[in-house]
Amino acid sequence: MLFPKKVKHRKWFTMRMHPLKEAAHADTRGIEVSFGSFGLKAMKYARITSNQIEAARKVMARYATKSGKVWIRVFPDHPYTQKPAEVKMGKGKGDPVGFIAEVKPGKIMFEIDGVEPAVAAEALRKAGTKLPVKTKIVARI
Repeated sequence: MLFPKKVKHRKWFTMRMHPLKEAAHADTRGIEVSFGSFGLKAMKYARITSNQIEAARKVMARYATKSGKVWIRVFPDHPYTQKPAEVKMGKGKGDPVGFIAEVKPGKIMFEIDGVEPAVAAEALRKAGTKLPVKTKIVARI
């Protein structure tokens, strides 16, 4: 799983903007396929956990075999907290349980190269099913 070596603050604020309002603001950086030949682009706003990124990476690596190379273009650096089950309201913020990456529409999350176009498309399609966001497969122009 991906996670940062250290973070400045153990608990961060939750985003103040509503996710649906945040979805209206498309990403401006990381929107083109830079490293590989094919990429997986996010079409909606989502918060992707490190476990989901790892699951998608495993599926792509397994399907691409040894000849292919996979790049991960998102990194989960935002800690999120959760209170234990059946705990009453109040008594402070919950403990950190993991890290998320905030993905805006248009962001290229994964790239792949070194395999046939049909194999790359299938690997990216399978990786997209592991993520909580609607995705699209794009090719380098």
